[in-house]
Amino acid sequence: MIFINDIIKAVEEFAPKSYQENYDNSGLIVGDSSKKISKALITLDCTEDVVEEAIKLKCGLIIAHHPIVFSGLKSITGKNYIERVIIKAIKNDIAIYAAHTNLDNMQMGVNQKIAEKLNLIDCKILSPISGKLKKLYTYIPKTHLEIVRKALNEAGAGKIGNYSDCSFSTLGEGKFKANDHANPFVGKQNEIHTEAEIKLEVIFEAHLEQKLTGILKEIHPYEEVAFEIISLDNKNPEIGAGMIGKLSKPLDEGPFLKLLKKNMNTKCIRHTQLLGKKIEKIAFCGGAGSFLLNDAIAQKADIFITGDFKYHQFFDAEQKLVIADIGHYESEQFTNEIFYDVLSKKFPKFALLNTKVNTNPVHYY
Repeated sequence: MIFINDIIKAVEEFAPKSYQENYDNSGLIVGDSSKKISKALITLDCTEDVVEEAIKLKCGLIIAHHPIVFSGLKSITGKNYIERVIIKAIKNDIAIYAAHTNLDNMQMGVNQKIAEKLNLIDCKILSPISGKLKKLYTYIPKTHLEIVRKALNEAGAGKIGNYSDCSFSTLGEGKFKANDHANPFVGKQNEIHTEAEIKLEVIFEAHLEQKLTGILKEIHPYEEVAFEIISLDNKNPEIGAGMIGKLSKPLDEGPFLKLLKKNMNTKCIRHTQLLGKKIEKIAFCGGAGSFLLNDAIAQKADIFITGDFKYHQFFDAEQKLVIADIGHYESEQFTNEIFYDVLSKKFPKFALLNTKVNTNPVHYY
């Protein structure tokens, strides 16, 4: 048995909750994170049937992609399916956890799973997020530069795209005077001291700030650690919405749509007019991705695959690419595999079960 909080920690190390969109409600929705459980049920949506399945299988936790609660509930009386799910879960002591747009926005998240199913290569984020990178400046005596640099890098600082252990250092002079209550690492009390110091600069993802400052204070030799943190407007190429990649060999539109239908296990593809061109460069987004159409066009994609396009939005393709709407559920149905892979590696002896309930609310005649 393991604590629910341990499962949450493992998921959020992979997909930090700070990367969810501001409208989202990822996290623990129902239940006590300090409870120990022996089984967890993985699902795309948490429906009444899924809760019933969890009861029968004696699962203490349901791990979902879509949060059952998006906005505040003013009452819980069972008047709709959301409230009935919450009531049934609480009555049966079943916790509900969701990782939604934070999982969507990870480079190895929902969209990478689509890329794998379509055997795409050279994939990158279609619309990287800005404002989620920070830079740490600190000042270190020359004797301890590599000790501090190594500790920060091992904690995740200094990662830029395909490069790790990145930093910049500048030699300078630090000047200070310790008072009667100080215990200086160098210099003497009540005397101005000048020390040869290195200014170290490292970039890091915003969610690591608390971890990095804690390590810095622990490993730095000075009693009072001087450091600064600034937010950057730079886009993070590893975090953001949608992806774009390529086929190893271009295909005609018809054969590609057949491949798409088969590999994504969908019964229907709604698409714009075919353009009589080869399909090679493919933009895609799990879920509702119509907001990324202009990004797909700007990056000269041949086709944009997603779900939930509205009628008038199909006109916006303007024959610059093909829009292929494969359905919201269909584009995200393999998300369960991500949860399973992340958690089974962390907890190989824990019972992780995939739901057998098809939660797709859309049916095709």
